[in-house]
Amino acid sequence: MNSLTQVAPAFVEMAHRIVWCSAATVDARGRPRSRVLHPLWQWDGTRLVGWIGTVPTPLKRAHLEASPYMSLNYWAPSQDTCTAECRATWAFDDATRTTVWELFVNAPEPVGYNPRMIPGWDSPTAEAFAVIRLEPWRLRVFPGSVLLGHGGAVLNWREE
Repeated sequence: MNSLTQVAPAFVEMAHRIVWCSAATVDARGRPRSRVLHPLWQWDGTRLVGWIGTVPTPLKRAHLEASPYMSLNYWAPSQDTCTAECRATWAFDDATRTTVWELFVNAPEPVGYNPRMIPGWDSPTAEAFAVIRLEPWRLRVFPGSVLLGHGGAVLNWREE
């Protein structure tokens, strides 16, 4: 098992390069549902936090109410994959939504984008714009070079 300080930077580099991930939640009956989302990750040297700007649909709300966890999996044609298993919480307050909105606006491409391009997202306080905060408890970084026999290392971290 690797330390968070070893895994988090490699995870963020790969996740931000791939950008889109499959994100799974489960409903009150334990049935999974996946969707494609675009998280942004912040690593400050000691803590990793992810942010998703999303429409707060009744389905997403019900799933996170039933089980406040998300599994996020990134994949690239090079066979690079990384996974984050996370606690997920809604952040509906205007201050957090504005901060996350600005994070996306100011982040470099391909992670950064202008949220106004999404219908209904006229401002960070628009009813259709909500934020999910992600706090990982498990990370895995699996470079495609390992799978293809070209070297490298698989990195794993799990919260104690």
